[in-house]
Amino acid sequence: MNMRILLLSGLWALLVLPGVAQGPVSLSLQQAVDLAAKQSYQVQNSELEAEKARARIKEVIAIGLPQVSGSAGLMNYIDVPTQVIPNFFGGGSELVQVQFGLPWSANGGVRLDQLIFDGSYLVGLQAAKEGRKMADEELERNVKDARIQAAKAYFAVLASDEGARLVGKVLPVLERSLLESSVMFESGFMEETDVDRLKIEVANARDQQTVFNRQAEVARNYLRFMLGMQLSTPIELTDDLENLINDPAEATLAGEPFDRERHIDQRIANTYIRASALELKNAKAAYLPSLNGYFSYQQQWNANTFEPISGPIPWFPATLWGVQLNVPIFSSGMRASKVSQMKLGQQQADVNLALTTQRLELEHAQRRNDVLTAQELYRNERDRLALSQRVFDRTSLKFTEGVASSFELTQEQNQFLSAQQSYIQRLVDLVNARAELRKALDRF
Repeated sequence: MNMRILLLSGLWALLVLPGVAQGPVSLSLQQAVDLAAKQSYQVQNSELEAEKARARIKEVIAIGLPQVSGSAGLMNYIDVPTQVIPNFFGGGSELVQVQFGLPWSANGGVRLDQLIFDGSYLVGLQAAKEGRKMADEELERNVKDARIQAAKAYFAVLASDEGARLVGKVLPVLERSLLESSVMFESGFMEETDVDRLKIEVANARDQQTVFNRQAEVARNYLRFMLGMQLSTPIELTDDLENLINDPAEATLAGEPFDRERHIDQRIANTYIRASALELKNAKAAYLPSLNGYFSYQQQWNANTFEPISGPIPWFPATLWGVQLNVPIFSSGMRASKVSQMKLGQQQADVNLALTTQRLELEHAQRRNDVLTAQELYRNERDRLALSQRVFDRTSLKFTEGVASSFELTQEQNQFLSAQQSYIQRLVDLVNARAELRKALDRF
């Protein structure tokens, strides 16, 4: 009875739970970047590439291990081949017709092959290990890139929401001023032009709020994409934008020391140097001989009738072993050309290493200056926004008291909206600059 109740309860859960509405996924900035490092489509693809590189090592190792193969065959001559040979038996004509075979034949056997020496195999094994290391480093770089892109998308959502919030603070003030102006116009204390100006400003504020809301939704979709989520998945960001901006670790990021040798791009360039050296070594190994050993065991059967198991003619064994030495002698310059190509490839790797070294130094210096500039511009724009809001608030109060005109209110409102847009842009510039500096520092 108890078991039946449990089964019915489990069935009910399976039927009901999928239809229950689930709440939004709550994400802090740290949770978002950690999730992107695991679920990003780019990371998933890189993980598969790393797995392929690990499987490649096993494949190369297996080349040097014993290889066992089996074979079996059955053949039936409908017409046994006939040959004409000189008559060695005497008498009759000079040529006679003979058949050297039987209508039915079968064979089966196993063969063991073992690589004894091959210079390319030893180099290939080292190259496969370097390939795995390079795939792991590419995975690490893609993980960090996914974290950076997720952080940028997270900040873009918060910045757009902040812009909509700022406009939302002004909109009720404008709507109240418009309502009061409409009443005054109907009472004959205000011109229709003043009311129209306020209508235009209310419409502009609503449009700006719509733009920020749409930008926030686009940023949310991009964040979902970077996190490997369906676009219909509801998400809720839990971190506060101001706290993230004023985080001491972020504020002092420009003073962090730069260790170029630990940077993932520098390590990939060093791995490419080693891989190029192995490719050159492999090309030179083509001049060396190779030695293989083998062992073969077969059984053969031939008869006039198809009786391979219970017939009068038994199966006859054939067993052999041997070694085979292959010595390259002349390739018409093919091997020499291959070596020349690998030498040029090694020089390219050296150039790429020098380029990467200089690029990383330049990027760090540039990103550091970008952060310092963005921080200064953000502070200045924040102060201008505060001043613009105070001016707008005073002008709005004066307009309500009848001291200021609608033109003055409209002018201050335009300046305030412009200051809001500039503030949001400086905010986005700052968080993006910090993200790029983290990328240059390889700290994500």
